[in-house]
Amino acid sequence: MLARLNEQFTIEIPAYGGILHEGIIGLPRSVNPVLALSDVDRDIGALVYAGLTKYDDGKIVTDLAQSYSISKDGLTYTFKLKPNLRFQDGNTLTTEDIAFTIQKIQDPAIKSPRRVDWTDVTVKVISPIEISFILKQAYSPFLTNTTIGIIPKHVWSSVSDDQFIFSQYNIEPIGSGPYRFSSIARDNDGIPTHYTLVSSSEYYDKRPYIPTIVFIFFPDEEGALVALDQGSIDSISGLSPRAGQMIASDLAQAYTVLDTSLPRIFSVFLNQDQAPIFGDKIVRQALNMSIDRDKLVNIVLKGYGTPLQGPVPFVSSSITSIQTLGSTTPIEAARMLLEKNGWKNVGGVYSKKNTKTGTTTLAFDIYTVDSPDLKETAELVKNTWVELGANVTVKVYEGTDFYQNIIRTRKYDALLFGEAIGKDRDLYAFWHSSQRKSPGLNVAMYANGKVDTLLDSIRTTSDDETKDAKYIQFDQLIRSDIPAIFLYTPDFIYAVSKSLKNINIDSMTVPADRWSEITRWYIETEKVWDIKLFTKK
Repeated sequence: MLARLNEQFTIEIPAYGGILHEGIIGLPRSVNPVLALSDVDRDIGALVYAGLTKYDDGKIVTDLAQSYSISKDGLTYTFKLKPNLRFQDGNTLTTEDIAFTIQKIQDPAIKSPRRVDWTDVTVKVISPIEISFILKQAYSPFLTNTTIGIIPKHVWSSVSDDQFIFSQYNIEPIGSGPYRFSSIARDNDGIPTHYTLVSSSEYYDKRPYIPTIVFIFFPDEEGALVALDQGSIDSISGLSPRAGQMIASDLAQAYTVLDTSLPRIFSVFLNQDQAPIFGDKIVRQALNMSIDRDKLVNIVLKGYGTPLQGPVPFVSSSITSIQTLGSTTPIEAARMLLEKNGWKNVGGVYSKKNTKTGTTTLAFDIYTVDSPDLKETAELVKNTWVELGANVTVKVYEGTDFYQNIIRTRKYDALLFGEAIGKDRDLYAFWHSSQRKSPGLNVAMYANGKVDTLLDSIRTTSDDETKDAKYIQFDQLIRSDIPAIFLYTPDFIYAVSKSLKNINIDSMTVPADRWSEITRWYIETEKVWDIKLFTKK
């Protein structure tokens, strides 16, 4: 009787307790947000550090800041801190710590990967709780930069520039986020195996339900999957499509596979400077229309992705399918286009005679990096274009060689490559003509004055509706010019134990964003009386 009453009049709610064991592929090197480069470092740092602002459900909201204001000319951003902020060692957090963090980022001796975000920004401490950032020119995505985690001046001011990268505080951090560093375990060779965080009593906001997070490091995905199968880890992120498919099929009773789209673009970028054949727009159109993007997503990504037709994954026109007439296949339509414009198929390969330049053959190389998904994509794309009537060779390079000797030098015909768009949705580095040379990321070597003007304008536009309208114009121009063959945007795949509750990863732009709602996650539950049943209506 009592048991039935309990079931009838009680509800289950989150309770404090439990341990989350998160599998990580790779090793931590510098959890310090000033230096963090890898997803491993950023994953841990997102839990240990807090910034002036943060992302919540895809939108910027205040974090350490209580409020902020932006001047009418868009040049001055002023922040007021929440009261009684503290670092995890109990010391007070003030605007001096914020100014110190930015100064370290700006210091060329530190070589921070975030330095470009803070170039030409003047920092002005107004009071212990108020600070301003003054820009040389308006930049509407600037608020994104203020999500950077704040490091404590009282800890780091005694560390010299030449020792900054070697400090123990890079691996044993002190921040102001929801979790603090507890311990690190190493093997006999000194390599980290386990990294433990516990909830911080100094955190200004809601205490996390899960008091302890243990990161367990693996050299590769295979080792992590074995641990998942054995139940020694509860979750693992950044999985390959094959791993996601396997878990969803074989481990579905114990784990849930969550996936969400990230703003990442995978394309074949056409270098017209290196391969003049791509200067023929008809060739670019034929190559573009022949690709079956749905097939790529299904075969390479196992369905964990979205076909892509343009450069802006957050604009619907970039994911609209190319239409062909009647029952004509994409390859047949592409052949018809080539032949209509003077290309002849001889021996299975198209060529075209020109009185000035002689005969041009539809032949080129695809360059890509040694990655399973990209190699498979390259072969599928190559096979499609060979079937179309092109002579195509795939060249695969190891990571360092690829970046140093291929991308940096721009020595490639066609480049199969992925680009990660930041939280600020700023596409300037990828498509502005000023970014054609390294270290710019305009790997298509693309130049269009109208596109440059739009990208410049987007950077100074704060109104979202106006900005979206300009992105649509930008998308249309790029799709018309076809400087790249856009393929797909892969999903972020996260496998989690069914014991983990209330996880939402829908609004993410980088892997570390999965922690943005960590204070709402829970493992343990408790039953309480459902007071609604006893409340008079």
